[in-house]
Amino acid sequence: MTADGASAVVFPGMAPSNYASVGAFMRADPYVRRRLAIADEALGYSLIDRFRAEDRDYAEAGHIAFVVNCIALADRSTDRYGLDPRLCVGPSFGQMASIAFTGVLPFADLVRLTAEISRCEREYFAEHHRDLVTSFFFRTPEDGLRHVLERMDTGGVWCDVSCFLGDGFYAVTLPEDRVEALEAAIREVRGVPLYTMRPPVHCRAFGALRERLRPVLERFPFAAPRIPLVSDQDGAVVDSAEGVAGLVLDGFVRPVRWNDAAATMQREGIGTVCVPGPSSLFDRLSRRYFDVLAVNPETCSPGADRTA
Repeated sequence: MTADGASAVVFPGMAPSNYASVGAFMRADPYVRRRLAIADEALGYSLIDRFRAEDRDYAEAGHIAFVVNCIALADRSTDRYGLDPRLCVGPSFGQMASIAFTGVLPFADLVRLTAEISRCEREYFAEHHRDLVTSFFFRTPEDGLRHVLERMDTGGVWCDVSCFLGDGFYAVTLPEDRVEALEAAIREVRGVPLYTMRPPVHCRAFGALRERLRPVLERFPFAAPRIPLVSDQDGAVVDSAEGVAGLVLDGFVRPVRWNDAAATMQREGIGTVCVPGPSSLFDRLSRRYFDVLAVNPETCSPGADRTA
């Protein structure tokens, strides 16, 4: 991708993505079809049929379909653009695709792990924190966010910052009945609310979920990554099986800090990043620091892929 090989791959965090938006691509793309065959065998059911039947954001089949699409688009990037990265980053849910891409788990095992984590999350949030959601917003000055959080704390509203994404992008986990007040306060400081997601993510209150998932991960044969991963939580370079498992578990309770991951890539001499996956926030955020090759369902037809 670059003359000196100083590139990285960034698997995006999961954005709302349903069958209506990517189903036709999944049925037509040869790279996706090859990955779907493996996923179907691992799951014991047709992923694309289940995805179409569920047809809602953040369901089990939606999680797995997102990973399949990301890995298939990385396959395409390897074949067509010579993707050979020095580092790999998987912010938020992008960690799952990074585990398969770097060989920490075989793809079939990664599919099964993704399904187990999704089921565990669903069961956990059916019992706990049923009032919590995570609200995303952008164009929010840092001092403005600080002011908003101080006001909420003074008013007795519990909240936790779940994502520090840079360029005024943040996410906050809080009770659903306080979202309207948060959005009003964000607008007062000239920020722009984006969307609110359930289940909530990356919150210090979810320690019990992390411990529930620990034995799930222990059942899978994690290996050291073939290329180092960069932590989306603090920018640390992770190169051991134990480190990757810890990264996954800590992702449930620690916020995403994209600027820290980007700073590490810059220090390591990365000039170009490939972002393979459904179009998302992370291809846009990456442009602040790097040349970006975005390979997504919208740009993957012959002659349509582009470096931005």
